[in-house]
Amino acid sequence: MLVLVAPGQGAQTPGFLTPWLELPGAADRVAAWSDTIGLDLAHYGTKADADEIRDTAVAQPLLVAAGLLSAAALGAYPSADAAVAPGAVAGHSVGEITAAAFAGVLSDTAALTLVRKRGLAMADAAAITETGMSALLGGDPEVSVAHLEKLGLTPANVNGAGQIVAAGTLEQLAALNEDKPEGVRKVVPLKVAGAFHTHHMAPAVDTLAEAAKALTPADPKVTYVSNKDGRTVASGTEVVERLVGQVANPVRWDRCMETFQELGVTALLEVCPGGTLTGLAKRALPGVKTLALKTPDDLDAARELVAEHS
Repeated sequence: MLVLVAPGQGAQTPGFLTPWLELPGAADRVAAWSDTIGLDLAHYGTKADADEIRDTAVAQPLLVAAGLLSAAALGAYPSADAAVAPGAVAGHSVGEITAAAFAGVLSDTAALTLVRKRGLAMADAAAITETGMSALLGGDPEVSVAHLEKLGLTPANVNGAGQIVAAGTLEQLAALNEDKPEGVRKVVPLKVAGAFHTHHMAPAVDTLAEAAKALTPADPKVTYVSNKDGRTVASGTEVVERLVGQVANPVRWDRCMETFQELGVTALLEVCPGGTLTGLAKRALPGVKTLALKTPDDLDAARELVAEHS
């Protein structure tokens, strides 16, 4: 059984979309998406520097577009009635919107329209207070969470495989850097522009809830795993409700990976810009084959994996 997963914010790097736009029809598709949401995705995916694509309002639609483009090139797009399709889909943070499109809950256009509004709303919320996120590598999760709470930080992403992401003000993160939890090897600042999945994002929830009223979600065509709690969700309406609330609540990727095990997943494929989630899976899901789509050069190996495990 194959699970198709989509990464979250911070996975983007300058120029990562360039080789994908060389595929037949890709540039036209991205141009149409850009016109729809009022953002030049091709420019930001090929020419923009790291600071430009760190902007939440840019990074989020760029990541969703890249995920959709790479999955379409792969030919394993559940909602498109592909000849081969994964048994389950999931996404980390903003990647859940990508996964919702994979599952047929949202159309590509609806997903990109929603994520554009999400990115703008979260950027506005992040501008209220200077905040950020840092990854803790190693350590005992219970010890780390207690230490974070003592510093006033939120365990915004509980990723499993010995990784927790802390979120809060820059002052709180500076204090964390000087006072790491026992057993934590390293604290790594992330390439994000706010304390996502915390109370700092509460102003964005109402905006996103209003935007969601215009959607007409369908029920998932394949198993959809929610990172709110790792549960599978069979209702399109509930998927969208979870997408709205997720903005200000922690990501439990650890529980998603536990669900993958319960479902009997044998392979995990991460769409572009892949790498982060496959890295976690290699440590937390022994025996599960993993592959990250970074460039179109990875497509042949990905097709073989899909054919073998679908």
